[in-house]
Amino acid sequence: GDLVVRISAPEIGRLAPRLSAEAERCASVRDARTAGPYLRLIVEPKRDPEELMRALEAVADEVEVISMGARLEIVKQVGSPAELERDYCISQFRGSHGIGHTRLSTESRVDLSHSQPFWAHGRPDLAIVHNGHITNYHQLRRRYQQKGVRFYTGNDSEVVGVYLAERLREDPDLERAFQAALGDLDGSFSCLAATADAFGFVKDPFALKPLLVAETGRFAAVATEEVALRAAFPGDYPAREAQAREIRVWRR
Repeated sequence: GDLVVRISAPEIGRLAPRLSAEAERCASVRDARTAGPYLRLIVEPKRDPEELMRALEAVADEVEVISMGARLEIVKQVGSPAELERDYCISQFRGSHGIGHTRLSTESRVDLSHSQPFWAHGRPDLAIVHNGHITNYHQLRRRYQQKGVRFYTGNDSEVVGVYLAERLREDPDLERAFQAALGDLDGSFSCLAATADAFGFVKDPFALKPLLVAETGRFAAVATEEVALRAAFPGDYPAREAQAREIRVWRR
């Protein structure tokens, strides 16, 4: 089926014709349009989606495929949520589940690539957000680089997406991937992940990072702060703190 592909580059208008032509080599392009720093393509791939990603990113060093999926589409920018809404009308997006993130930079650059959510590059319909510190990040990064994985940032959150993509290639069950992460990822972390048909979270064994959960007959929601839950879903309902080593997955 068709995939939505979002591509970013500093001079996307200049590169858009070359990117569209390269996409035509790997896919049937249904639609192509630019908005802000993005080129948005709707394509029917002729090859493996990872080959399409690599072909597009080979057009120029500064090109990055931000997201790819039949159901996934990531929109992000440097600025406020209000600016994101103004530029992309994200309140008009429709779907069964979604994840969002506003970031206070602590150790890495402030730009589009370093902003979350992160797409798990090469695997359609998988995105993550992460709060915490993966202490074995450098060890994991070296291991994946030896396998030929490209990293786009120095942000330890990026390795979480790479890790989950590898796990889900072996076994498509998100809950089992989270369970494996508890043994393989060191440090303190709360992580959310969304796939085409599921959404969930995993919390580290130390429970050092806040994560609030609300579940009613109408919705399930997870956030770092209760004020975010109440803003997104007004009303009178209980919210609880996720526990150490807790895993929860909802499926549509």
